[in-house]
Amino acid sequence: MKYRIAMWASVGFLVASCWAVYALATFPFTNDRMQDPWVMVLSRLTCPVIMCRLFPLPLSLVVVVNAATYGLAGFMLETLRRRWFHSNQASL
Repeated sequence: MKYRIAMWASVGFLVASCWAVYALATFPFTNDRMQDPWVMVLSRLTCPVIMCRLFPLPLSLVVVVNAATYGLAGFMLETLRRRWFHSNQASL
């Protein structure tokens, strides 16, 4: 189970890193690349820390927080998966 949670956290790290590279590649935000509705929807779905706009976060912190968020989501899903799998095995 530890490896699966680490895999979830790694995916979160990679997703946020890809968004950071995209943000740096399209840095002058005056153009409408980051304001495109599809980009905003995808970024908010895959990187939930973006929705915390109360204070600006550095990109390095966004990457770490997104990895932690994905790790927590992975922990919850793996726990539910384990319970569901064991309950199905007991009913057979």
